[in-house]
Amino acid sequence: MDKLEKAKESIYKASEEPEGDHVKGFTFENLDFRKFIDAYKTTGFQATHLGRAIDIAKKMREDKVTIFLGFTSNMISSGVREAITYLVKNKMVHAIVTTAGGIEEDIIKCYKPFIIGDFRLDGAKLREKGVNRTGNLLVPNDRYVKFEEIFTKLLKELMEEQSQGKIATPSEICRRLGEAGDETSFLYWAAKNDIPVFCPGITDGSIGDQMFFFRTENDLKVDVAQDISKLTDMVLDAKETGSIILGGSLPKHHIMNANMMREGTKYTIYINTAMEGDGSDSGALPEEAKSWGKAAADVDSIKIQADATIVFPILVAGAFVD
Repeated sequence: MDKLEKAKESIYKASEEPEGDHVKGFTFENLDFRKFIDAYKTTGFQATHLGRAIDIAKKMREDKVTIFLGFTSNMISSGVREAITYLVKNKMVHAIVTTAGGIEEDIIKCYKPFIIGDFRLDGAKLREKGVNRTGNLLVPNDRYVKFEEIFTKLLKELMEEQSQGKIATPSEICRRLGEAGDETSFLYWAAKNDIPVFCPGITDGSIGDQMFFFRTENDLKVDVAQDISKLTDMVLDAKETGSIILGGSLPKHHIMNANMMREGTKYTIYINTAMEGDGSDSGALPEEAKSWGKAAADVDSIKIQADATIVFPILVAGAFVD
């Protein structure tokens, strides 16, 4: 065999036909929404992961598992807030874990909107104008002034109740803030539908700032330990559990760590842009969660490595809109 024949044999090596669906995207000949959504499964790359996530979310609903929804505060900063509110309003999730920013910004938006800006705006000039930037979203300081007005009133009520022996939990604070919201607010619907909202890092934001100022004259206490008991009891009492987690950080770990008490979730969907290479929990894949018992050994799981502002509304449309 001469070198030319060897080269051809190397390039045109005999192949076996793999099993699986054929790669094909949506043709757009006739725009049928359901067919458009279904086409994600055979598009490839992260689109296929999104298609699988939609199927997993449908299974969660069909099996009537207890669904834990986790998200970082930037989801509420953005228009993903509306998708989250839809799920809570329609009782499609059973518990929420988020960060302090997700709580305060949900209430702020009931009174004043955030503004679309640009990622490249001059930060020093924005500071001079009293405008804060979250990515390409702008949040003037007067939004936090309004939140201070609302939250300080609640702090006074909590302090009065504490004097009578009742110490508030973060979930109770979230419920009470929801009562100050309106129908655009996920906290409002969580309070109305008795869906607990857990915020273990409640002091990490404007809420913490206001607690600091308030505590200069009042010995306010917040019982975080009672909430971890409440969350874990929900996990243990559930027939089966599922998690949908947008972003990483504390909400992701808090949900999955609680599910370790029952040898893990039956279904898990992660949506984030974090990488696993640095060993962070944010970037960890579902397979790693199995090693801790946070996800069941036979978990039906997927991670979509993508911006949740693009992906999550599609997942909601595909799996939660009947």
